[in-house]
Amino acid sequence: MLQVCLNGPRTAADSGAVPMSPAALAAAARQAVAAGAEDVHVHPKTPCGQDSLDPRVVAATLEAIRAVVDVPVGVTTGAWAEPDPERRLARIRSWTVLPDHASVNWHEPGADALAAALMERGVGIEAGIWAGTAAAGLFARSPLAPKVLRVLAEVIGTDVGHPPDAARELLAAVAGAAPGRPVLLHGMDDGTWPVLRLAGELGLDTRIGLEDTLLLPDGRPARDNAELICAAAAALSGPPRGA
Repeated sequence: MLQVCLNGPRTAADSGAVPMSPAALAAAARQAVAAGAEDVHVHPKTPCGQDSLDPRVVAATLEAIRAVVDVPVGVTTGAWAEPDPERRLARIRSWTVLPDHASVNWHEPGADALAAALMERGVGIEAGIWAGTAAAGLFARSPLAPKVLRVLAEVIGTDVGHPPDAARELLAAVAGAAPGRPVLLHGMDDGTWPVLRLAGELGLDTRIGLEDTLLLPDGRPARDNAELICAAAAALSGPPRGA
């Protein structure tokens, strides 16, 4: 499965290609799905460009995207959008339109309670396990681990070392935590393309989009998410390196 991550916490200051409004996100999702994306991950944003868990913001974004695509659509619950765990929990309990799935970062405070509340509402959980954090150990001890939709093995940050090596270490750390659960492996920034190729070699789900990188494999700026999806599809279907 190839997921598109449309925008992430990036803003127009990072690139004019980053979609922000519900209409822009819907157009980006439609183009990405037409290019081969099978799932959508999005960060709903306020008019000033900040990630938001506000029910009106989430509803507007989901409704706009679902009007133009028929693939699953998921959202972030990242602590940067609402740092207080109790307020974050209250926000998601007030959602009037529900995503198909939501990512929950297991190194963030209140992850178990947040995931449980989402599950109670029928929302699938993408368990975000970041390299270089305590997330893998916390997730392994969670009673919710066997129930998540998938594990997001995420090579994020500047202190993870060589991204493919960090990815293999991360996969080993989460291997026993949720047997039978799908794993989506991805990197970010400089690690995006090496980790995506590793995911292809290992037969794992992966993702690409302007959240993870603004650049194509050759270093050129991507015009949009659809161009990144096309490049990822080509990289995943190409011959192994050295062949």
